[in-house]
Amino acid sequence: MKLKGIFLDHKKNTAGSASVVLPTPKTVRIAMQQCAGAACDVLVKVGDEVLVGQKIGDSDKYMSVPVHSSVSGKVTGISELLQVSGRVCKCVDIETDGEQRYMPGLKAPQVSDKDSFCNAVRESGCCGLGGAGFPTHVKFGFDDTRFSVDTLVINAAECEPYLTSDHRTMLEDADSIFNGIACIKKYLGIKNVCIAIEKNKPDAIDLMRQKAQRAGADIRVTALSTRYPQGAEKVIVYNTTGRVVCEGQIPADVGVIVINVSTCAFIGQYMKTGVPLVSKRITVSGDAVASPCNVIVPIGTAFEDILWYGDCDPESIDKAIAGGPMMGTDLFDLRDPVCKTHSALLAFRHGGERERNRVQTACIRCGRCIEACPVGLMPTVLEKAFDKKDRQTLKKMKVSLCMNCGSCSYVCPAKRDLAEKNQLAKALLRT
Repeated sequence: MKLKGIFLDHKKNTAGSASVVLPTPKTVRIAMQQCAGAACDVLVKVGDEVLVGQKIGDSDKYMSVPVHSSVSGKVTGISELLQVSGRVCKCVDIETDGEQRYMPGLKAPQVSDKDSFCNAVRESGCCGLGGAGFPTHVKFGFDDTRFSVDTLVINAAECEPYLTSDHRTMLEDADSIFNGIACIKKYLGIKNVCIAIEKNKPDAIDLMRQKAQRAGADIRVTALSTRYPQGAEKVIVYNTTGRVVCEGQIPADVGVIVINVSTCAFIGQYMKTGVPLVSKRITVSGDAVASPCNVIVPIGTAFEDILWYGDCDPESIDKAIAGGPMMGTDLFDLRDPVCKTHSALLAFRHGGERERNRVQTACIRCGRCIEACPVGLMPTVLEKAFDKKDRQTLKKMKVSLCMNCGSCSYVCPAKRDLAEKNQLAKALLRT
């Protein structure tokens, strides 16, 4: 089996830029929906004083993680945020006092077994920091009688252009990564670990190999070819273990758990300090950013505040993206807040103009989309089936395998919205 993909211009302009802690903003808006699960209920009210690390949102749903204050200050309002999914969630608006006073009593959690470890991970507010935002405690809490997990894959591919926050995490927080690995191995009983990194990060590969050699023979570092989308879950599982995650399966079905390298680093930090997830490392780049950089910001910081730090006037840009250019989401309001799943903020002067000039033409049956698809789908066939609302063909051609990497749309000379149609098709099948 050969998994395909495409080659992209890396544009890793900030790979050598050490992370800088952003000055505390005057205000933050902390969303109550920050993971791929249930939204949290607000636990504070207007006028309350809050501290860094204080829990301000939680839910009794299993598929959820609590939300903590990233700043110290006063709650000034409970507002609403329109998310890219179309859903509206509550936000806690906080006016900061500039002192960043921490919640008293924060300390390393007491963990003795798998259950207490999973509970600690949940209380930390941890979810997947690579973009999907799946609650980490749910991933760790697999049923031992159903799944025989023997391998942990640390996803450090960071295959999208511009993004370097995971790269900087490896260089700046290597010890935290390996502490996180040690905890996961110990409490989940996982024997083998693979840290998967694309070859365009040789300094990170060298450092991880040095650390792995000291940590033990059951931790290996795999250098992946720089082919997009190496970081996709099914792709990275196959390229590191040779195991195939079939339609309808999750990695645990083939004995693997995959977590993002920044998620692993955070777990390592939390297990030592007890400080919950209150900040995020963000890559700031794009042709409208005069000073591309990596910054560490309080969760809830407005994107426009980050742009000013990168010497970018928000009024001068034509297009802004939260995340990478392939799978990120367009920002329509730069006052929106940073969430746990955001890894980058890209700003462009002319990106929007190119989108407006994007003219679709008829399919010329060149087959480039089929050649590019990493899971071997036929995007043009799926497009036609969706247009006809042909559910039977969509199922037969396995549209549910689409990971929304965007490779098909990227290579299409006719500018067809193939990736978008696949997502609409999956939504059609769900209804």
